[in-house]
Amino acid sequence: MSAAVTIRNARLVTPDAVIEQGSLKVAEGRIAAIDSGASQAADTLDFDGDYLLPGLVELHTDHMEKHFAPRPGVRWPGRLAVMSHDAQVTAAGITTVLDAVAVGDVREGAVRMEMLREMIQAIDGAQRSGMLRAEHLLHLRCEISFKDLMALIEPMTELSWLKLISVMDHSPGQRQFVNPAKYREYYQGKFGLSDAQMDEFMASQIAAAEANGVRNRRAVVDLCRAKGLPLASHDDATADHVAEAAADGMVVAEFPTTHEAATLSRQHGMKVMMGGPNVVRGGSHSGNISARSLAESGELDIISSDYVPSSLLHSAFLLPGQVPEITLPQAVAMVSRNPAESIGLTDRGVIEPGRRADLLRVSVVDGFPVVRGVWREGQRVM
Repeated sequence: MSAAVTIRNARLVTPDAVIEQGSLKVAEGRIAAIDSGASQAADTLDFDGDYLLPGLVELHTDHMEKHFAPRPGVRWPGRLAVMSHDAQVTAAGITTVLDAVAVGDVREGAVRMEMLREMIQAIDGAQRSGMLRAEHLLHLRCEISFKDLMALIEPMTELSWLKLISVMDHSPGQRQFVNPAKYREYYQGKFGLSDAQMDEFMASQIAAAEANGVRNRRAVVDLCRAKGLPLASHDDATADHVAEAAADGMVVAEFPTTHEAATLSRQHGMKVMMGGPNVVRGGSHSGNISARSLAESGELDIISSDYVPSSLLHSAFLLPGQVPEITLPQAVAMVSRNPAESIGLTDRGVIEPGRRADLLRVSVVDGFPVVRGVWREGQRVM
């Protein structure tokens, strides 16, 4: 797009409706005007009936890690890894992405801990140099059982592009792994441990959680309050979990594992987030509640692509067909407006005058949404 241009013959997905033949004017990186009729302007971009959506907003993806460590024992150069991740994210229609970087891990010497500083430096450097298409912001995923957690995160809270911190406990019998058998199945397969090694590993994780969990959680919450940083709970399963999250001032409930936790989270004013892979696959890989069931009960606010960037857009088009009560504008809001506004990004995520011109051109082919073009602040990036 040029500095000022008009899109015509588009199916505009606004907050309240789909305008079947609409036009939109962009000026100085913002949406200047929308109209329900065909534009007569000379300088126009014809969408030929394709959908015009707001750029997608992703709050929690660890997809970047696989670009830094594409195979066991392989480490990829930092900026090249970020650029590869960025290209895939942008191609999926995501114009704002919070890269969820793990701080602390279930194992000492884990690959993601070795790469922690390099990942953050590579994102920052690539973005400052204008190498990235999407806007990249930071989400710190804090594993509270990790003994050195606070020494790692305290310097990072000074970063201006840090927009969210989540509090996690991946120890056996807790939250995502309320069922210890699921914990054993997941980590024994991931790390290739024998039964005896797995028994030892689980015991060590329980001990670490007992030694560090409460202290670290309190320290993270206090630090975020002092810095004014939004907080997210993670994998809440019980009423006690939600009560603790509410008392700590959490604004987002990431991937609650039970209907009870989701319901109570919304009653306490938290936005409920579920994974796009859960929507697309029709269920949770951990055996927890399905995103569709929460959508059916009206308790789903935000969708995250998690580990598959393309699942975000696909979920937005899939849900209205699965749940008749959900309209396309409502589903699109789950991947744009709702995540943006939940963390204070009120300048984007909506097709309306004054908002950032972060835009997608999407056609539907054989029932699948296909990204045909991506614009960030009025400039075409794909």
